[in-house]
Amino acid sequence: MKNLVFEQCSRHFNDIVAIRRDIHQYPEIGFDVHRTAGIAAEALRALDIPVKTGIGRTGVVGDLEVAGASKRIALRADMDALPIQELTEVPFKSKIDGKAHLCGHDAHTAMLIGAARIISQLRDNLKTHVRFIFQPSEEAMPGGAPAMIADGALEDVDEIYGIHVFPLYAVGEYATCTGPMLAQSDTFQITLTGRGGHAAFPHLTVDPIVIASQFVTAAQSIVSRNVNPLDSAVISVTQLHGGDADLKNGLAGAALNVIPPKVLIGGTVRTLQGSVQKSVRAQLERLLAGLANAHDAIYTFTYQEGYPVTYNHEPCVTTVLSAARGLVDEENLVFPMTPILGGEDFSYYSQEIPACFVMVGAGNEEKGIVNMCHHPQFDIDENCMIYGMALLVSLATN
Repeated sequence: MKNLVFEQCSRHFNDIVAIRRDIHQYPEIGFDVHRTAGIAAEALRALDIPVKTGIGRTGVVGDLEVAGASKRIALRADMDALPIQELTEVPFKSKIDGKAHLCGHDAHTAMLIGAARIISQLRDNLKTHVRFIFQPSEEAMPGGAPAMIADGALEDVDEIYGIHVFPLYAVGEYATCTGPMLAQSDTFQITLTGRGGHAAFPHLTVDPIVIASQFVTAAQSIVSRNVNPLDSAVISVTQLHGGDADLKNGLAGAALNVIPPKVLIGGTVRTLQGSVQKSVRAQLERLLAGLANAHDAIYTFTYQEGYPVTYNHEPCVTTVLSAARGLVDEENLVFPMTPILGGEDFSYYSQEIPACFVMVGAGNEEKGIVNMCHHPQFDIDENCMIYGMALLVSLATN
């Protein structure tokens, strides 16, 4: 069976690569994935798989029905790109400024199309119905998964599986774990308002930059001194704005002798446990309030809960491990992998029904393919798509 699956995946490989590269050149953001969704829908229709479009606004769902089957599994791919400028030099580079597939969703869509082709050829030997889910807007809150679920994408589905290309693992490797695999990804926004004035007379001001600097530094002690070292948490301040500098032009023309009246701070919190998330959130605001009160400043604190923890259910993990072991040697199976503090809206599916998410190795150091997802020079070794397709096919035929 192993040789048969890889033989079929290899037969479709060049065409699936072409589909991936076509999608890569015309990236679409959020729910505005009409072109990509059209490609997915037409691919399923060509296989005589009944298709529903407009699910979760722009999602696509196809159902391959198997006579006598009582179980239904779902295979999910996301379709959206990122609002980032691509800095690679690949010949199929994004043709749209400020938009690029720098997280691999183009490959996810293409691999699921390839898997659907092979699975449909094997339909007479299947024991389970298979639902193909092509989802929009994984990259931006509130995410496309809740909209898909609300429109019935999980109706009558017993289990769901998702894959993600991952350049920190080599091509030919699969990685997963039982329980929490990906983090809850929250964000926070802070406004610190003091009293601006001349930099030569700081005693007549309330300097929000000083307060912000103390906050950024002290926030790291929340994790290092308040979270159990055996638990996982990350606080990253990613935005800090004060003064009148134009970020595109640097400090040219900026007033360097003025203490600004206001500073804006933004960042993210990543956790794997609800109790840790609640503690970190509360302590962030307590720290902010203490510093603001000590300096006679005013603050606003907005905390947005993001995607919940992506949780892998043990029976589904067992299924994945069985499928993976039928494809690769044990040394190429990373299990249990260390959970990652990135977020994924596949988590919403895992809250509803048994689920498992799997990382498919896509890195190749010899080719220089080592940059992480969301990096402007992110790329994959396209040979990983054979392994992604093979796992999806094996899950449907296991």
